[in-house]
Amino acid sequence: MKDYFEASLQLHQQLKGKIAIQNKMEIETIDQLSMAYSPGVAQPCLAIARNPSDVYTYTLKGNMVAVISDGSAVLGLGNIGPLAAIPVMEGKAMLFKKFAGINAFPICLNTQDTEEIIRTIRNIAPVFGAINLEDISAPRCFEIEESLQDLGIPVFHDDQHGTAIVVLAGLINAAKHIGKKLEDLRVVINGAGAAGTAIGKMLKCIGSGPDEDCTPVSDIILCDSKGIIHRSRPDLNKEKMALLQFSNLGDLKGGLHDALQKADVFIGVSKPALLHADDIRIMAKDPIIFALANPTPEIFPEEAFQGGAAVVATGRSDFPNQVNNVLCFPGIFRGALDAGASRITMAMKLAAAHAIASCVEDPMHDTIIPSPLDPSVAARVAEAVKAASLLRV
Repeated sequence: MKDYFEASLQLHQQLKGKIAIQNKMEIETIDQLSMAYSPGVAQPCLAIARNPSDVYTYTLKGNMVAVISDGSAVLGLGNIGPLAAIPVMEGKAMLFKKFAGINAFPICLNTQDTEEIIRTIRNIAPVFGAINLEDISAPRCFEIEESLQDLGIPVFHDDQHGTAIVVLAGLINAAKHIGKKLEDLRVVINGAGAAGTAIGKMLKCIGSGPDEDCTPVSDIILCDSKGIIHRSRPDLNKEKMALLQFSNLGDLKGGLHDALQKADVFIGVSKPALLHADDIRIMAKDPIIFALANPTPEIFPEEAFQGGAAVVATGRSDFPNQVNNVLCFPGIFRGALDAGASRITMAMKLAAAHAIASCVEDPMHDTIIPSPLDPSVAARVAEAVKAASLLRV
C-alpha cells in the first residue's frame, strides 16, 4: 500500500505551496497598465463608492471565499496552531477551484481568542463573497459562526455542517438500501463536538421549517468520552446540556456499549479503535456504521462486517463510502454565491444533502455515497442550493 503520508510530505516540499495567484489579463503595454491600475482604476472605485453593491460587478468579491482557521482542531491532529494548519487550508482552496471554479484563499489566524477572531473576520470581510470557517475547536466554533451571521455574506463552518450534510446524504441511501425508514431509526452518535452536534441537529431537523424536506429520525443518543450524555451528569457544560433538548429523550444512562443496544445506526466522529465486532452484534438487525475518525476509524470495515454490519462508511479514501466534505462545500458555496445569498440556511443544507444522495441512483452496501471525484456532484448540489435560497427570497 502506498505511503500517502511520506508521498504527501515530498509533494509539499517540491511544490512549496499548492495554490498560486494568476492575473486575468496581460500587462505588456502602457494602455493595459492604465486600465488595470492608475489612472483608469479610479472609475470602478468611484462606481463602488456611489453604489456599494457594484463591488460584485467590478471586483473578485463575488467569486472569492476566505478559508479561515485558527489551527485549534486540525483534522484529527488537534491544536497544532496556525502555521501547521496552512497545508490543510491550501488544500481546501484547491478543492474550491477544482470542483466549483471558486477562488479561495487560506487565512490562518495567530489567535485563538473568540472575540478577536470575530473582529478579524469582520474587518477582512469586504474582499470576500463568503467565509468558510475550518478546523476551529468546539465550543468556540459555534459562537464564532453564530456571531457572524449578520455579516451580509455566507459564513459556514464546514466541520459542522459539511460533515452533517454528507452524513445525512449517506444515511438516506443506507436506509433505502436496507429497507428501513429514517423516521424509525435509533442513532448513536459518538463525539459531541462540532461535527457530532451538527449531525444530531440535522438528523433531528432542528432549525428546519414545516415546508422543508426533512424527516427527523426517531431517536438520537449522543455520547462523549465519558459516556451517554444524560440529564443527571454533573459535568455537562451549557453546550452539552443544550443537546438534551433533542437527544436522549428517554434519559438513558451508561456508556457507549449501553447506547449501542438495539441501535440501528452508529455514527462516530470521535477516536480510533473504539469498537469491535462484538459491539456491532448487540445492535439492531442490519446496522449501519459510519466510523468517521481519521486516519484510523472507530472500527475498520472488515471487522464491522464480521459483526453483522449491513453498510459501513468511513472518512478514508481507500475504503468504499467515503464521507468527504468535498462532496458538499464546493457546491453549497457555488450555489450560495450564484444566488447572492447572505447566509446558508437549513433549507439550503437539506437541499445539498438530498442532491448528494440523488447522485447514487441504486444504493448498495458499498455505494451509498458518490465518489468525491465525481465532477457532477458539485454542479447538482449548487443547483439545488441556489434554488432553495431563491425560494426564500
